[in-house]
Amino acid sequence: MPKILTGGVGKTEVADTVGSLRLDGLEITVSNDMDAATKLRSGGADYYLGTCHTGAGASLGILVGLLGQPFCHTFGRSVPTEDEVAGLLADGKKVFGFAIDQIDVIAPVMARAIAARG
Repeated sequence: MPKILTGGVGKTEVADTVGSLRLDGLEITVSNDMDAATKLRSGGADYYLGTCHTGAGASLGILVGLLGQPFCHTFGRSVPTEDEVAGLLADGKKVFGFAIDQIDVIAPVMARAIAARG
């Protein structure tokens, strides 16, 4: 069961949005960037969804610094398709950032792609 942590200014909203989808096999927990970095490194979590006002730097700043850029991806103002997210997941991305005003469209896309990976 994939474990997703949420962080940033919209962490509760992301968790609520993903939870409302009622996707089997996903565990979602409200967290913060420091705790998420520790859990991702130790295998205590699989993915992190971070939000800020722009969807760029602030949503993932600490995680990029602690885990490295190869594991992180920011969407900025773009809205990905499930296929694009599936490709990022296949490339080993585990940490994703997006804008708080796009939670309602991006969080479901992320959750469905992660659930499809199992």
